[in-house]
Amino acid sequence: MTQPEVRCINVLLVEDDPGDVLMTREAFEDYLHNRLDVVTDGAAGMAYLRKEPPYTDVPRPDLILLDLNLPRRDGRQVLQEIKDDPDLRHIPVVVLTTSQAEEDVLRSYQLHANAYVTKPVDFEGFIEAIKQIDHFFVSVVQLPSGGQA
Repeated sequence: MTQPEVRCINVLLVEDDPGDVLMTREAFEDYLHNRLDVVTDGAAGMAYLRKEPPYTDVPRPDLILLDLNLPRRDGRQVLQEIKDDPDLRHIPVVVLTTSQAEEDVLRSYQLHANAYVTKPVDFEGFIEAIKQIDHFFVSVVQLPSGGQA
């Protein structure tokens, strides 16, 4: 049996913690073959998704990794805006956060997050979580084509 062709996807990470950004970049550089773009606050995340300056030439992400506790616009607000926008709502959003609070989990799913992942605190666990998310969205599920404007 032949292995399915590995496809590359565009991933947007909306994360303000420099350490988590660094670990995610390392996971993508060392283990994954997808494009990773990073913005560090919720307002920039929405500007990126709406291709507003300075993000007019960025690719449409196939997957969004979204922290909840962000400056300028909270991750919950960003999630709601994404899922309320007909041009963006098809993009899967994985909430990737340190919060284990039941109300955050529930609220994220009420806002139509596709998954909720609590960030492991150790490096190896964090890398493994990123690899599992990537494997699921690249190899297991079928994503809508990113060609929508």
